[in-house]
Amino acid sequence: MNANMLSFDEAFERLLAYARPVREIDEIDTMMAAGRVLAVAQHSPICQPPMDNSAMDGYALRVADVPLAGTRLPVSQRIPAGSVGHALAAGTAARIFTGAPLPDGADAVVMQELCEHEGDTVVVNHVPRVGEAVRRAGEDVALGAEILPDGIRLRPQELALAASVGLARLPVLRRVKVAVFSTGSELVMPGEPLPPGAIYNSNRFMLRALLAQLGCEVTDFGIVADDLEATRKVLRDAAQGHDLIVTSGGVSVGEEDHVKPAVEAEGSLDMWKIAMKPGKPLAYGRVHAAAFIGLPGNPVSSFVTFLLMVRPFILATQGVSEVVPQAVMLRAGFDWPRPDRRREFLRARMMADGSVALFHNQGAAALNSTTWANGLVDVPAATAIANGDPVRFLPYGDLLW
Repeated sequence: MNANMLSFDEAFERLLAYARPVREIDEIDTMMAAGRVLAVAQHSPICQPPMDNSAMDGYALRVADVPLAGTRLPVSQRIPAGSVGHALAAGTAARIFTGAPLPDGADAVVMQELCEHEGDTVVVNHVPRVGEAVRRAGEDVALGAEILPDGIRLRPQELALAASVGLARLPVLRRVKVAVFSTGSELVMPGEPLPPGAIYNSNRFMLRALLAQLGCEVTDFGIVADDLEATRKVLRDAAQGHDLIVTSGGVSVGEEDHVKPAVEAEGSLDMWKIAMKPGKPLAYGRVHAAAFIGLPGNPVSSFVTFLLMVRPFILATQGVSEVVPQAVMLRAGFDWPRPDRRREFLRARMMADGSVALFHNQGAAALNSTTWANGLVDVPAATAIANGDPVRFLPYGDLLW
């Protein structure tokens, strides 16, 4: 490895160390909290379920009253969900429905498929055990138990759990405010004529969508021409009221790369060369109170670097406690005989048979590879891979949310 390059892990740890978690808390409706970061651990004000109830449609009874299969019992009451029955008389059964409270005296439920209802009686064709088909009070959540730790991004299942114990509002950290812009006089927007030498700006669409998917409050400053003063002005504007500025392009050392001197003039900048492929160049700094991350202009490099570096930085800024994506070990369905001296992240697809296939073109300009793939294969530096070898696969599902 080049002595001037940071290893991927070194760069990752250094970048995370710069993150400054937001502190302000919003109290919001639980219905609107998907994707937000929980600021304070939540405890249940009730037990769940709140009472013993039936796990299925059937007949509530006393086990002692059914010594043999085929026992006939009179049906003394009917208890639908949402109502409360009266104490069960010995030697009788109660018609009961899923979720309905178990009547006092009953100690089991026999599912309706194992019974025959005949007039005002039921024939029970099964000898139950105590507690059969009964959900006990508090078996899912005990009174006062912690149900949601702080520092998690709230998914639909967390919202459901909060709602199930009656939490109508949740304290969440405010959204991270991110300013984003692209640099390059060659960039034009889709829908506009494409002059000679120009290219359509794909990074603007990609970065806005990635930031929005992470729950950020995004301000788009558009395309900035290759001009030092124009770049400085946009940086000053972007620093106002934002936690982070993300740019693509212009962070190299060419005559038309103005982001580097502009950031240095308005704040501070640390240029990194990371031993990763794609995505070697990365810039980190500060512009006034805002953090700054400059991504490569190449769309594939920008995409991969965002997923592996910027996403964890944003999650840490959001106050998320776990920011490292989880890899799964799968079987390589390819050969990679000529490894790079840098750590490589190959655009790949997990196949139905449990193997991983590579996109045929791993070049940094092959943007189509990012849509064909459903994840990245993480290849250690200078490591060859043979068909059938175990490989670390990072699914998009853990990188795009």
